[in-house]
Amino acid sequence: MALSDEERRRLEKLEEELAASDPDLDRELQGGLSRYRASARTIYGLLTTFVGFALVIAGIITQLAVIGVAGFLLMVAGVNWFLRGLHMGDTTGHQT
Repeated sequence: MALSDEERRRLEKLEEELAASDPDLDRELQGGLSRYRASARTIYGLLTTFVGFALVIAGIITQLAVIGVAGFLLMVAGVNWFLRGLHMGDTTGHQT
């Protein structure tokens, strides 16, 4: 359902008032992914990396290559997740 012109003007006015009254909240809302989600992604990435490392060690101990390879792939995915969480949590405004 599309907004009428009057509703659109009211919404724009509310956005401007929000930006003027609380610039930090406005910046966070404009940023997309919140700092909480970015930090949660970083923590999950770190945990995934540790689980992958444990699987690599388990694969070495049991001499089952499948477990070691799965652990390695899980480690790579966890590091990727961790680094993406760090990048998304960067609030300096610089993009790479």
